[in-house]
Amino acid sequence: MISSQDQSPYTETDRRFKLFGSHVRLLIGEPMSPGLPSPEAMGIQIEFFLRLLHRKLTRFDESSELCALNSEPGEHCSVSPTLAVAIDAALWAARRSDGMVDPTLVRELERVGYATSRADQPSAGILDALAAAPERKPARPREDSAWRRISVDAASGTVTRPQGVRLDTGGCGKGLAADLAADRLGGYSTFVVDSGGDLRLGGEQPVERRVRIDHPLDQAAAHEFTLDRGAVATSGIKTRLWRTETGFAHHLLDPSTGSPAWTGVIQATSLGSTALEAETLAKMAFLSGPAGARDVLARHGGLIVLDDGTVELCGALEAGVPTPAEAVAR
Repeated sequence: MISSQDQSPYTETDRRFKLFGSHVRLLIGEPMSPGLPSPEAMGIQIEFFLRLLHRKLTRFDESSELCALNSEPGEHCSVSPTLAVAIDAALWAARRSDGMVDPTLVRELERVGYATSRADQPSAGILDALAAAPERKPARPREDSAWRRISVDAASGTVTRPQGVRLDTGGCGKGLAADLAADRLGGYSTFVVDSGGDLRLGGEQPVERRVRIDHPLDQAAAHEFTLDRGAVATSGIKTRLWRTETGFAHHLLDPSTGSPAWTGVIQATSLGSTALEAETLAKMAFLSGPAGARDVLARHGGLIVLDDGTVELCGALEAGVPTPAEAVAR
């Protein structure tokens, strides 16, 4: 999150609302071109857009377009441009992670207890869950996963997938939401979009901001760093953790087993050029275990928190220098 004491020195509109089972915050500076809406009006427009996006993409509302697609028996389904973009983003994340971030694990998520939203339910204790968790090991992609046989034809508005395969946009949806909101803020002096912890920063005159990453085991900061543009995302188990008849479960699954992944990493943060990229890399790092996470985060920079609370910095953050905007955007 953006530290409250280290926001832009310029006047910004600050708009906050609940969405995506979390909180969204928009910081919007002054327009730099004539004809642009005021920051207040643009904040209202973006909130309206994001609420529509959520309504289309949630798998927790049977009236959503995503649920309608998932219940469609045919292989070829007509979808709106919005859903086509979201599914294309989820497939991009699957390709980028070589299947580690798999959008086809709906049945497995439901089986472990994530059939309905857990946004308003308290999370189980993370220390108790770690004590009861099985042997740690890196997750692996599912070699025969159906995501490889899904395609999106944006021109015709058609999604093709094997019969019976259901999709979940998950964290990719939050990252995509931050990116789409940021796209609408071109021409404004500064902006921050915080979509449930997935950050996009920038503007025509971007300013350095202090980004604080909370530690999952206490109230302290795991790390703080400065950034003026780019994206940051964090993936972990602290806020989506629940008891089951056999122990504890969470929403980050090992695709090869369909069960919650216990990898030795409890939280991973990544920088990226877009929030979708940062979200994908953060989830890859979490699922890959400590050694794999270091490789995943080496290029753009990031950090991991291990089971014992140890914080490890990777890439540019490990070097102890602010991450240059041009390096993030590359």
